[in-house]
Amino acid sequence: MLLKEQDILLGQEFATKEEAIRKAGEVLVANGYVDSEYVDAMLERENIVSTYMGNFIAIPHGTDDAKKSIKNTGISVLQIPGGVSFASPEDTEDKLVFIIFGIAGKDGEHLELLSKIAIFCSDQENVVKLFSAKTKEEVINLLSE
Repeated sequence: MLLKEQDILLGQEFATKEEAIRKAGEVLVANGYVDSEYVDAMLERENIVSTYMGNFIAIPHGTDDAKKSIKNTGISVLQIPGGVSFASPEDTEDKLVFIIFGIAGKDGEHLELLSKIAIFCSDQENVVKLFSAKTKEEVINLLSE
């Protein structure tokens, strides 16, 4: 699966994690990866269990029931320079997120993609590179390594 420029939004601002997740889902919808119902399933998933992964990233995705809303495997990447909190009221730490990867996977195709993202973002230097990227091409090149 190839990341395309239309999958990436740079310099985004969000007041809440719900706004950020909704936008990540809207990109997936706009690019033909999912039906609009998938966005609600992404928000539902976040209410069930946080998609905050540490190292300033979150990977929102739909619930298992939402698989019927997936047309094709796809990803959205949102860069949020000011960050957005993914903390729940009961959290003792602020889970600040600067990069969101919205994911929709058909027939398990997303698992390899998730693995690559997890390995890449386990190095905080790589997250900083994504955070600092000035162009969509730069993001694509970083994630293609």
